[in-house]
Amino acid sequence: MLVPACLPALAQGTASALESDFRTRTSLDLDWKLAKGLHLEAGYELRTEDSFGSLDRHQASVGLSYKITDYLKAGASYTYIHHHKNSGEWTPRHRFSADVTLGWKTGQWRFSLKEQLRLTHKTESMNPYQETPNPLMLKSRIKVQYKGWKPLEPYAFVEARNVFNDPSCSATWSTSSLAYADYKFGGYNDMYFNRIRGAIGLEWKVSRHSAFDFYTMVDYCYDKKLDVNKSGTYLKSLTYERALNTIVGVSYKFSF
Repeated sequence: MLVPACLPALAQGTASALESDFRTRTSLDLDWKLAKGLHLEAGYELRTEDSFGSLDRHQASVGLSYKITDYLKAGASYTYIHHHKNSGEWTPRHRFSADVTLGWKTGQWRFSLKEQLRLTHKTESMNPYQETPNPLMLKSRIKVQYKGWKPLEPYAFVEARNVFNDPSCSATWSTSSLAYADYKFGGYNDMYFNRIRGAIGLEWKVSRHSAFDFYTMVDYCYDKKLDVNKSGTYLKSLTYERALNTIVGVSYKFSF
């Protein structure tokens, strides 16, 4: 894991107790073949949290993908996200993604490595010293899938997410006053891994055009939280929030 850039404050940063939650994801995806190797894709997803107690978000996306060779595919997409904040407020977000997937097959096994770069624009008002309005992240996924039981295809993957532009700072911890001093904002250049995920799933190809995907995912989250006054002159606290969430999902895809 990369060391956060807020180095002088890091020693006194506190890690929260590990929280856990049960969440769900339900999605519908459409796939149009425009030409050989070129596909137009659209989808809708609904997410719940707090063990079905509340909605986390719903989002809609549209994108293009192109199979360059038998081993290489590239894509780009836009996602509109209606996000439910802890305060109860619903806020829109806009996400732009670009990805490259390297895949190869050995016997009945298919292996793939996917790299996806994401830029998300947050529209809600925020303290710029605590979080960036345009987080840039890289998702890296290694996946293996078995294709010898058609129409059923089990799979597993491991995924890591790296944030590139969290706020960085410097500060000195005073053991006498138990407070930070000499706080300075360092810009948006803090880099660290904030998600590690593992999943197992099963794809069921009902017909040439229809397929279901059932999966269970364990999601470990590690997020840095800065509490800075609005003028950016005083660091109140530095906390690392940790959570281990279990996610169950189902999706349906129709291909034209």
